[in-house]
Amino acid sequence: MIYSDIALNAVLVAVMVDLFLLRTQMITRGIFWLTYGLILPFQLLTNWWLTSKNIVMYEPAQIIGRRLAGAPIEDLLFGFSMILLTLALWDFFSKRASK
Repeated sequence: MIYSDIALNAVLVAVMVDLFLLRTQMITRGIFWLTYGLILPFQLLTNWWLTSKNIVMYEPAQIIGRRLAGAPIEDLLFGFSMILLTLALWDFFSKRASK
């Protein structure tokens, strides 16, 4: 399985967990998309810094080949998954704690 496959699976798992396991419906909320829009520029900046300094390097055969801010576009998929899962878990557990 290549990096691109793993990134796509991460998005699918994150969406399924949000919608069907935790049932927070985070991905359907405007506040999620606003939050994602605020975080995205910082993810791009971090990706650029890590790849431009050769701290993180990618095997060309393992990625699609398109890059944004120096990193493979697949990194955006991983970032999306992490943000979605973090916010969904936060919402799920904060509701449980307040009961």
